[in-house]
Amino acid sequence: MIDIVTDLQAEQQALDTVIGAIDPSAWRLPTPAPAWDVGDQIGHLTFFDERAAMAIRDEEAFSAELDRASADMGAYMASHLATARSSSPREQLNQWRSARVQVLKALASLEPSTRVPWYGPGMSARSFATARIMETWAHGQDIIDAIGVHRTPTNRLRHIAFLGVRTMAWSFTINGIDVPDQPVHVDLSGPDGDRWVWNEGCEENNVRGTAEDFCLVTTQRRHVSDTDLVVEGTIADRWMNIAQAFAGPPGAGRVSGQFR
Repeated sequence: MIDIVTDLQAEQQALDTVIGAIDPSAWRLPTPAPAWDVGDQIGHLTFFDERAAMAIRDEEAFSAELDRASADMGAYMASHLATARSSSPREQLNQWRSARVQVLKALASLEPSTRVPWYGPGMSARSFATARIMETWAHGQDIIDAIGVHRTPTNRLRHIAFLGVRTMAWSFTINGIDVPDQPVHVDLSGPDGDRWVWNEGCEENNVRGTAEDFCLVTTQRRHVSDTDLVVEGTIADRWMNIAQAFAGPPGAGRVSGQFR
């Protein structure tokens, strides 16, 4: 848990460095997520970091949050964005920093196997912390795309790639498609040149390429056709077109050619 929480903190700080350096007017720049600007992305991270701390510390209060969300998910999402939009960029940044402290402290108190409730299926604390890394990186990508700066890939992508592989069945299930009975061989090159391999020996369906491209696809920040991933086999192709490493209903993702 210490290693994963440390990587979560590093991912959060990397995004903080980016967002803290931009002009306040840039918080209103539109991101690739329809109708969301840069400030909305930070507001979203703030809200769900706060809820993550709540899920760990007060399951009864979090159960009430689940009831609110399930009653009207559209209104639930609109409400937290409205709250974010009522704050100045400086206030939003400070609120996110406060939320990050809460979730880091809460996660650090857990054993890796402790179950934590969430909006989708409950997760082990290890997977829960990994999901927060994924969320921070993915929404950070939307901000990076909006303001047009470069982000150097790091080995923290391994957490996100792992989650991308683990959520293959979930991706099919939430789209109402039968889960394939065959795994997909995933062979990725990490930022330092290391190979990250899952399901070795399953050669009928393959995904090969950089870890960054794979993470961009499984977090729906790029359409697979706008990456250099090599995808072979019917199951692998179907997966890469619906892959979703995050909870919630099926995401719209990005369209082919949007980032070519």
